[in-house]
Amino acid sequence: MAKAQELIETIGKGKEVVESDIAQLPYQQAVVKETLRVHLPGPLKLPHKALSNAEIGGYTIQKDSQVLVNAWAIGRDPHTWESPTLFMPERFMGSKHDYEGNGFEFLPFGAGRRICPGLPLASPMVHLMLASLLHSFA
Repeated sequence: MAKAQELIETIGKGKEVVESDIAQLPYQQAVVKETLRVHLPGPLKLPHKALSNAEIGGYTIQKDSQVLVNAWAIGRDPHTWESPTLFMPERFMGSKHDYEGNGFEFLPFGAGRRICPGLPLASPMVHLMLASLLHSFA
């Protein structure tokens, strides 16, 4: 919590948080990403139809089968994330993970052509609301 309140030093006491302040709050951005890694808005995402027969993890997926990506499991995969059950915002400090789904390890808004159309609104709003809340109670 003390690290997340870095915004007091950045913004100053008694000032209102504005959207342009968010870029100066890297730890808070990491807190939001870590929260979305652990607590996705929807755990099963990205419905797709198999275009051809495929074998994945020893299972055969028949052509035209409906498949869902278990984004909840991806966010807790020990092969991808060190100590996946621990809340560690530091893992996102300076990392390549963004909301675009690059690498497919971090998918809070989906990926590719079917990425959530609300992403441009959701991302700034979540960061601004959290910063305003933390700043108000600091």
